[in-house]
Amino acid sequence: MTHAKLKLAFAGTPEISRIVLEELINKGQHSVELVLTQPDRPAGRGRKLKQSEVKLCALENNIPVLQPETFKELTSDILKNCDLILVVAYGLFLTPEILAIPKYGCINIHASLLPRWRGAAPIQRAIEEGDNETGITIMKMDSGLDTGPILEQFACSILPRDTARTLHDRLAIMSAREINESLSKIVECETNAIEQDNSKATYAKKISKQDAKIDWTQSAIQLERKIRAFNPFPITHTVMNKTNVRIWEAEIKQSSEDLVVGTLLNTKPGINIMTGKDVLKITKLQLPGKRPISAIDFLNAHPEFINDNKVVG
Repeated sequence: MTHAKLKLAFAGTPEISRIVLEELINKGQHSVELVLTQPDRPAGRGRKLKQSEVKLCALENNIPVLQPETFKELTSDILKNCDLILVVAYGLFLTPEILAIPKYGCINIHASLLPRWRGAAPIQRAIEEGDNETGITIMKMDSGLDTGPILEQFACSILPRDTARTLHDRLAIMSAREINESLSKIVECETNAIEQDNSKATYAKKISKQDAKIDWTQSAIQLERKIRAFNPFPITHTVMNKTNVRIWEAEIKQSSEDLVVGTLLNTKPGINIMTGKDVLKITKLQLPGKRPISAIDFLNAHPEFINDNKVVG
């Protein structure tokens, strides 16, 4: 069946948005007329302005780009020729005036199975909480935060060793795979919108560096999830031998020992630390200004960091 071709405005900023945008461009089932992305921001040690992944993709494909600080800077004339605005991790709220402009409304791809994990960090919070399943939701946007009616959902498992990076990549591929057909269904009115059950909603607050500080009173299972959830950003950290150490990977070791929380045990080949319940075995870590290395290489290079009964934190 041949579906009508939509004229799209695409709003997004990070890598997951770029992957979806590239698929829309490559498939050509719909026409991306305009790209909206956040303004260039300082990044890295040099604090040089960095263009978003979406902006770079749009420029490579000769698509006009707008980078408003807020949607108040946009006029209806800019968007009135677009049939639909597709939003993927844009990072700015669309005003009610903008939501009312397109013929087919504004559609968002959200990286969770709504109403679970509304908000800024659904991938990280799902891993941190120990969820077994997540997915993507294609939804009609309203004035609330991820509260609009659901058009379609696609689920995937969260694997025991998933990090935010690996899960992000699978959800990005899923989003790109499904979006063209979903948009065509919207045009043909083949999708029924279902209102969300607000009583089941949870909120995925934005990740901060403070969130990534290890609290050794938590259990080993909680900390192992946190380490995976905050990899590759902002990376969990703790103080060891008066040095701030970033923890990239760890494992859980059951333990019945009655030791002070944070006790650091010298038991190679890992770095073992007593938690509120069980032991966390650090397998990959990083010193300031250095690259991440395995715990074995770390212990060989820095034996002074590990002494029995030293408390970290």
